[in-house]
Amino acid sequence: MSTITIHRAEFFSCSSRNGSSTFHRFHRIPSCWTTIKMESKSSQTRKEELSIQTAKTPSIPHLETSRPSDLRFDRLQTSHQGLKPGERLDFGQFVARGAMVDEEFWTAAWLRAESHWEGKPSERYVDNFKRKFAEQEFNAIKRRCKGQHWQKCRCIVTVKKEDRNIKRTILKSVVGTLDFSIRHLLHGKSFPGELGKPLACGIHAADMNKYGYVSNLCVAKSARRQSIASNMLYFVIELARSDGIEQVYVHVHRNNRPAKQLYQKMGFEMVELASSQLLEEQTDLLCVKT
Repeated sequence: MSTITIHRAEFFSCSSRNGSSTFHRFHRIPSCWTTIKMESKSSQTRKEELSIQTAKTPSIPHLETSRPSDLRFDRLQTSHQGLKPGERLDFGQFVARGAMVDEEFWTAAWLRAESHWEGKPSERYVDNFKRKFAEQEFNAIKRRCKGQHWQKCRCIVTVKKEDRNIKRTILKSVVGTLDFSIRHLLHGKSFPGELGKPLACGIHAADMNKYGYVSNLCVAKSARRQSIASNMLYFVIELARSDGIEQVYVHVHRNNRPAKQLYQKMGFEMVELASSQLLEEQTDLLCVKT
């Protein structure tokens, strides 16, 4: 008997509505085994059998809808007048505060996608890549902000101040963003991500040292050089101080000189002990004391 293995391909489809593609969850088409038997008699009356089988294909991850369908991109700017002074920071024509509605989370995710793909405008399908990146980041922000009982995360946005004579949509009002999370340093650790020290067992979150962590800082190109990044950092440092946190950390790429200069200007200093452990990542860990 001789066997020929044939790979059966699977097919997917996507729908397009109002000019934007929407990905849906697809279930894998179950494969089956097909056997074809052919008989022939020779002078020696030998019976031959030919079997053709289709092999089962490996599982393919599901594609799920990432962007909620109820986002309103024409939604007008959210009022922040009800926020207390400690929950917002006014500077110039802008206000730094926590994101409050899904459209602000989405715009923050889109700014990060723009920043991630900045300098690659000629790359093929870059708009599709940015859209997919934004969808994934939007969901990630929402998950992080839900947090756990021992870790909190806030998406900080900078928005243009309200003007009675100008009606702005949320998409045009958000000009900067960062994530600020409150984490816990395990006993025996001197800084986040430290290697080579055993963890203590049976330690509860209440027994750990809290610290602040900054990530995903970016500013819209049209709003740069207006002290937006430095004021967002100042805002989260003040949030950390008011919460009794003594240290705020941030990772930065070693070749990103503008970012390093910004953090150093805000009082961040390099954690020398972490430098040797981050050689492969080409990253530095910086820290500021509140």
